[in-house]
Amino acid sequence: MNITKTIDQPELKDEERTRCEIWTRVMGYHRPVSAFNAGKRSEHADRAYFCEHPRAAADCTHPLAAA
Repeated sequence: MNITKTIDQPELKDEERTRCEIWTRVMGYHRPVSAFNAGKRSEHADRAYFCEHPRAAADCTHPLAAA
């Protein structure tokens, strides 16, 4: 038996919404992006984020793996 319950989500008008502020770390300090000048905002928008991909299996061909 599969019972699903739907919850009605209230729809908010734009004036009822809360603005989400984005912060980032620059030179050791956390600052809101909204406080950046135009150049820093452009730099932040073009930023490439590091994404590490997990390894599928141990590397058995490495010389230290047999030790």
